[in-house]
Amino acid sequence: FTDKHPKCLAKVGGVPLLEIVLRRLARLGVRTVVVNAHHHAGQVDAFLREKAPELGLRAEVSFEDPVLETGGGLKKAAPLLRGEGPVLVYNSDVVTDLDLAALTAVHAGSGALATLAVLDRPSGRKLTFKDGRLVGHLTGPELEAFAPRAGLEALAFSGVHVASEDFLDLMTEAGAFSLTKVWLRLAGAGERIAPFRPDGGLGADVGDAAKLAFADSLVAKHGLPT
Repeated sequence: FTDKHPKCLAKVGGVPLLEIVLRRLARLGVRTVVVNAHHHAGQVDAFLREKAPELGLRAEVSFEDPVLETGGGLKKAAPLLRGEGPVLVYNSDVVTDLDLAALTAVHAGSGALATLAVLDRPSGRKLTFKDGRLVGHLTGPELEAFAPRAGLEALAFSGVHVASEDFLDLMTEAGAFSLTKVWLRLAGAGERIAPFRPDGGLGADVGDAAKLAFADSLVAKHGLPT
């Protein structure tokens, strides 16, 4: 599929992944969306021009060339996001019924610079939190050896988070970089990067054909996220 199309237009339950996200954002009351695109970006742009107005959304595409990763992509899109308040960042290649209203409400009342939806599930890389604050990142042997202790827990990022508008101006990294790198740097400088735990419910990433098929089977059983 991805030889000829962007992954975000792959279908789960007969609906493109990007449309699932757009529907959820529209129900939340979001009115402006910015979509980062690189691979077959013209198809993403054409899809948004047709679908976004149907859902009452104003949509823009931030074109990446080269690919800028999660952090670099958000930084490039920042001029299109400023002035709108907190930014809800949603990876289109995850299928989740995460309670977006609860996530945004928790963030609004927490004073955190960013609030990450995280899960207690198997993953090859996890973020560590203590007393409601991000404190580290584990992969490989360190993750395998990790044992929760004294309030310290290792959790997997779900692909959805909320960032305060100030966060956009604090991304000093350049070029292609990950959001994890920014979160860890800012947490080390004393900023609060907080966890939000929506354990349970539907959750699957769509990184390859096998994972897409698994997500499709979950949706067939539980229905599309709303």
